[in-house]
Amino acid sequence: MKTFAPRGTTEQIEEGRVFAPKFDADGLIPAIVADAWSGEVLMLAWMNDAALAKSIETCEAWFYSRSRGALWKKGETSGHVLRILEMRVDCDQDALLLRVEQAAPGTCHTGRASCFYRAVSLREPAGHTLVLQFKKAERVFDPAAVYGGEPKTKAAATPSGSTPSTGEPPATE
Repeated sequence: MKTFAPRGTTEQIEEGRVFAPKFDADGLIPAIVADAWSGEVLMLAWMNDAALAKSIETCEAWFYSRSRGALWKKGETSGHVLRILEMRVDCDQDALLLRVEQAAPGTCHTGRASCFYRAVSLREPAGHTLVLQFKKAERVFDPAAVYGGEPKTKAAATPSGSTPSTGEPPATE
């Protein structure tokens, strides 16, 4: 289903007014999602042309799940719907930025405000195992209560340096 304008010249793409998104070889385009008011980056997801068209039509964030091979509406299960206030495209139209308003606090399926709650240690010598530092890692909702049962995580491993009983990083001040 080709919903959008065909790609034009570099000048048309970079300076023109026609939306002609560039999907990758798998038919996907990355969508960065940020809080419209604070600017905080909340998540990164993928859209195919159907998800992009539905997002534009409904002003709600729809994505394409690469693992399930299906469309999904953000917040359909949790109620944490993302209302799109503005959609931007980068200079060569191969990445999107959605500025959203959240229906409920917490975008990450782990219960955190943002999926970007850990920082990678920088300036480490090559060959060292890089340690993640927890930033803004407090949970703003209980994933078990929202999704039922255990949180939807890819792995049950406890992060290194965290409190084993909760998986939360140790308290630091």
